[in-house]
Amino acid sequence: MDHAKAEQAEGVGGRVRTLRTQHGLKQQDLASRDASTSYISLIESGKRLPSAPVLATLAERLGTTPEYLLTGRDEHRAEEARMKLAFAEMALRNGDDGEAMQAFSDLLADRSALDESMIRRARIGQATALEKTDRLEAAIALLDELHRDPAISAGSDDWCRITVALCRSYRNAGDISLSIDVGERAVAKLDALGLDTTMDHIQVGSTLMSSYHMRGDLTRAQLLGERLLPAAEAQGSYAARGSVYWSAGLVARSQGRLHEAISLTERALAMMAEGDNVRHIAILRMNYGVMLLQSDPPRPEHALDLLQAAQESLAEVGTASELIRCELNLADTHKRLGHLDTAAAHAQRALGLLGTDNRILSVRARTYLAEICLLRDEREDAVQHLHAADRQQQHFPASRDSAQNWRRIGDLWQQYGDTTAALKAYDKALSAAGLARTGDVQVALTDQH
Repeated sequence: MDHAKAEQAEGVGGRVRTLRTQHGLKQQDLASRDASTSYISLIESGKRLPSAPVLATLAERLGTTPEYLLTGRDEHRAEEARMKLAFAEMALRNGDDGEAMQAFSDLLADRSALDESMIRRARIGQATALEKTDRLEAAIALLDELHRDPAISAGSDDWCRITVALCRSYRNAGDISLSIDVGERAVAKLDALGLDTTMDHIQVGSTLMSSYHMRGDLTRAQLLGERLLPAAEAQGSYAARGSVYWSAGLVARSQGRLHEAISLTERALAMMAEGDNVRHIAILRMNYGVMLLQSDPPRPEHALDLLQAAQESLAEVGTASELIRCELNLADTHKRLGHLDTAAAHAQRALGLLGTDNRILSVRARTYLAEICLLRDEREDAVQHLHAADRQQQHFPASRDSAQNWRRIGDLWQQYGDTTAALKAYDKALSAAGLARTGDVQVALTDQH
């Protein structure tokens, strides 16, 4: 028996022995006119490769197929696994994240019926479910492993999906620098392929734009958007164009070009509405509502309609972070309309969704509750919320969001009447925005001469 046949015989023997033991059978129970008990023993020890008739008899008695005994693959089980995988992916699209997570985990616990592509799909699905349920550390660990898999080539659909998810997960976890590093490396890899700007460029680039925006690198975000917009128009994809207009709208808003930002977001929403991505449409509605709150004059009634529609969709298909942001924006809107009890309820709901994790969104929720308490003249409760926000904010690195939070904390301390605490918060806001103290600047200038 040559080496290949010996390996095959060993595999067949091991599968026969395992199934016989699982069924509680003895070797003589498998014996037949064509195969004695001693012959069954030789098969199980890998010393004989059974003929087709013997293989068929063994498969029938062991409740399996000849193909499985011969190759280790059961087409019936493989088809069943494909159906389970399709069900899990459908559950994920429909927002049944817990059900999807369980289905992906069950598939990956027993991979014997899965081929390599099915295993990869299940792992990507599992990572997506982890991200959507706000288990970002676990999602990042799995996505990072997939991102480094040499079998997944740059520019493939799987590579693009994994890269975008990893970039987004780092950003939502508060590690904006790593998010940007992943995005920039991905764009460089795509550039190195020597292709014109592709759909992959657009998907990765629009995610990178959002990370630039969150860190406050508005010039980089704008320049990237100017590169991507013509390519998105040329691609003709509503989703591609919508994603770039979406990110460009965020940048324009941060640069004070609110009228342009609203126009870009309206265009993005119109393009996304041509597709069926309910989650993206909901997030755009949320962004549009926030911009209407900032317009002159503010339009909180219209914003409330948009945010309530967004909340309804995000509760079904959004990630935990997206739903939390929507709850906070609803709190802000109701506060502006004078609905203080409703505003407080939304802020408390956001804190409940955040749990015990120390997240930058927790700071925003605390500041809303502090402001509501000040409006109600509940000063002791306001101080407690401000101290909690101050403690939590200490843990986050410098970023545009950090600077905004420190500024808001300072404004609320000023409103409360504690000028010393307000000045400390303003100082931290300036540092988070990248502005050094005057003395530090003078030393740096002195060193240059």
